[in-house]
Amino acid sequence: MSEMMMNREPEAVPGSQTGAKTGTKAGRAEKIAPEVKAVPDTVTAAFEDFMEAFESFKDVNDRRLGEIEQKLTADVVTRDKMDRINRAMDEQKKVLDQLVLKKARPPLSGRGEQGPDAAEHKAAFEAYMRRGDEGALREIEAKAFSVGTSADGGYLVPAETDSEIGRRVSVVSPMRALSSVRTVSASVLKKPFSTAGLSTGWVAETASRPQTTTNALVELAFPTMELYAMPAATQALLDDAAVDVEDWIASEVDIVFAEQEGDAFIRGDGTNKPKGFLSYTTVADASWTWGSLGYLATGVAGGFAASNPSDLLLNAVYALKAGHRQNASFMMNRKTQGEIRKFKDAQGNYLWRPPATAGEPATLMGYPLAEAEEMPDIAASSLSIAIGDFRAGYLIVDRAGVRILRDPYSAKPYVLFYTTKRVGGGVQNFEAIKLVKFSAS
Repeated sequence: MSEMMMNREPEAVPGSQTGAKTGTKAGRAEKIAPEVKAVPDTVTAAFEDFMEAFESFKDVNDRRLGEIEQKLTADVVTRDKMDRINRAMDEQKKVLDQLVLKKARPPLSGRGEQGPDAAEHKAAFEAYMRRGDEGALREIEAKAFSVGTSADGGYLVPAETDSEIGRRVSVVSPMRALSSVRTVSASVLKKPFSTAGLSTGWVAETASRPQTTTNALVELAFPTMELYAMPAATQALLDDAAVDVEDWIASEVDIVFAEQEGDAFIRGDGTNKPKGFLSYTTVADASWTWGSLGYLATGVAGGFAASNPSDLLLNAVYALKAGHRQNASFMMNRKTQGEIRKFKDAQGNYLWRPPATAGEPATLMGYPLAEAEEMPDIAASSLSIAIGDFRAGYLIVDRAGVRILRDPYSAKPYVLFYTTKRVGGGVQNFEAIKLVKFSAS
């Protein structure tokens, strides 16, 4: 590689002004990230921009590590470049995630429904949403004897709209995508769980067989709580035949539901909402017992250890049993990921790897990494990193049906659409999730 290529760096971080100059030994201007480009309109273009920024990130971080080895500290300018590229990568990843989400959304407008019954239900629901005409819905649901329809008001969303909201939420909320999801018709799901198996032992051929102890069972309860949204529309908007009312409701509700669910599944207190896994009792993993989540301490309050900081991540991985480790994923927010992105192994390879293709998650030490902004920032005694088999460890309970009640009276001239969904959640296997705590012990 020529000297010119060795000394060449990108010029400006995306989002900053181009043409910023910094001094070099050769007296030439350096670049610190790809040039500012227009917001990409395709997933492929966004992915290419993100990978270009990652290459710049590796170059500057290698220089920072070299300065630390030579001078025991990194140059201020290099650290500043590092922070700016890190922030730029986060912004580009957000753009990429949004484009992948948009691409994943299936179209509405009734093309997914089949059969005369589905078409009849859709037409009746459209009449109810636009004009409040509930006669057709009453006939259809009475004829079907739907167990999801209660006498206290409200009608079930047609199957297509209900599933559309569910699909969008599963993309937005990492917990819903990673965890087990169970649909129930009752208000509470009770699940027995065996915390210890049957005892056994070896015996001689003619020796007596004493009775062994039975396995220990605990009953876990997952009540469903009501999540609601109430978008409003004018009657003029509803009278406009060009407006897809079902798509409008889905777009209004899905992000709100996703944000509320994602927060509750991670840090909800269990009062009128699901209980997040960070709200359970935590203990040092060496003292772990059923009913609590084990954590491993970094040894430093509010930070990683100064030497070999990545060893703790490896210890957290192997704190899981082999069965859970095979299906494990890391979970943290973007700021924590920005710190870990700098870590290398003994051979100089980065532990954090970008997605292989657009739409796939980044990996850390070979395990998928899910970004959840509800995870806390690194601070003293914070539980900022989780790793585990979330499908085995956390259970999300959905009450069947999303319910909509049309209210044209309470906020005239607007028509309110009181949309509700009953959701619960909690830890179902306490040994399947481990935490990293930023504390001395």
